[in-house]
Amino acid sequence: MNLTADLRQAQQEIEKYARDFGLDFFDTHFELLEYDELNEVAAFGGFPSRYPHWRHGMAYEELLKSYTYGISKIYELVINNNPCIAYLMVSNDFVSQKLVMAHVYGHCDFFKNNMWFGKTNRKMIDQMANHSARVRRYMDHYGRDKVETFIDAVLSLENLIDPALPFTKPLVKKDVTQVDDDSVHIEVTKLKSKDYMDRFINPPEALAKQRESLEKKRGQKQRFPEEPVHDVLWFLMNYAPLRNWQRDVVQIVRDEAYYFAPQRQTKIMNEGWASYWHSTIMTKKAAKASEIVDFADHHSMTMGGRTGPLNPYKLGIELFRDIEYRWDHGMHGLEWERCDDIHKRENWDTGARGEGRKKIFEVRKVCNDLTFIDEYLTEDFCKRSKLFAFDYNPQSGQYEISSREVKTIREKLLRQLTNAGEPKIYVEDGNYRNRGELLLMHRHDGYDLDPNYSRETLRSLFKVWNRPVSLASKHESKDYVLSFDGRDFTENGTKGR
Repeated sequence: MNLTADLRQAQQEIEKYARDFGLDFFDTHFELLEYDELNEVAAFGGFPSRYPHWRHGMAYEELLKSYTYGISKIYELVINNNPCIAYLMVSNDFVSQKLVMAHVYGHCDFFKNNMWFGKTNRKMIDQMANHSARVRRYMDHYGRDKVETFIDAVLSLENLIDPALPFTKPLVKKDVTQVDDDSVHIEVTKLKSKDYMDRFINPPEALAKQRESLEKKRGQKQRFPEEPVHDVLWFLMNYAPLRNWQRDVVQIVRDEAYYFAPQRQTKIMNEGWASYWHSTIMTKKAAKASEIVDFADHHSMTMGGRTGPLNPYKLGIELFRDIEYRWDHGMHGLEWERCDDIHKRENWDTGARGEGRKKIFEVRKVCNDLTFIDEYLTEDFCKRSKLFAFDYNPQSGQYEISSREVKTIREKLLRQLTNAGEPKIYVEDGNYRNRGELLLMHRHDGYDLDPNYSRETLRSLFKVWNRPVSLASKHESKDYVLSFDGRDFTENGTKGR
């Protein structure tokens, strides 16, 4: 549905304000949808077309019930694409539509300019439609249940990728027939020389030592892969004994996982940046005097504290505002950090107006949530925002405040944000026990793996690898290897926990 005349006029006005403030974004197309249509798009991850799968239907039912019973409401959806595509709900009031448009332009600027989105597919709407067509074709040919069951297994592994891979050297598939090939002829390399000089240029004892070294190397078991592979889906796609359609399904899930990865890495920054600009544009330019109360009501609901996870909108916008204020007043650098006079720090001002806006644009460009929190979550900010860390007290049976120190607060946040809160799993051995089994390694960071998740992950891995799979980790500081052979689980060679 096209925008109404008044919404089209508001969109053009807000786009001009956004560009005047320095935001840079791809062309942005807005569409109006009814609530059920918007829920359907949201169930597809924001895309108008996705491959068929039961989890999309489950997500739709959840969103529909949440809207029907007044638990939650979708105000906007925006897709990282070129051009950007954004959806508005028809039933939202006019002020909310203006706020959402301003919010969307903040997201679109972030998508285009943040370096962590630099490697994403800017034509993902077309790619998603292509994925949908391929999966539907496989379902028609091989049967819906068979294909959907395989998709279930692969989707449960979609977090086993390497978010840093797009910025590093691409992985290269190697011929597995070259691994552990004892028939390779050992040839000692000799330097060219005249016959009468040969014994001096190529001493017999040196040649014997070289041969001995090569023999020893041949007798050693070669690593496969040569180095740990953090992109488990890539390894499965290239080395698992899959049929062509299964390999393609793994590639589809992997491509989409990498597309969504930057959004998981920048949730706080992305929402904070969009919230900063919808607030700035509305309060300074777009909102009329008669609309301020309605704007404030909507804005406060978005920014308000709540039980459960930390509100990324609130933390993000407050950190951007704090950075802007500090740089506008020169509250950074060695001189500022060395100042221990409380009164002087409270009244610190070097008059560097305008530097704050430049700084937040720089932060928007180069940071992700990890570096954002690590670099800019200061002690003063924590005190003003009344942030604290909490832990479970087994004596009282309740969660209690454990610390208000910035170091502890920062460490807890960074732990939650590292690898988007997912455990770091990588392929250690693709020929484990010399029997073609798969061994994954968990990089332990102080938190044990959930036994139920570990077991279900191994079940899914077995469906893809088609041979026994194992996972090495720690439990209560003790090393263990959990294995699954398609029927039974064993731990360190005995039936598991």
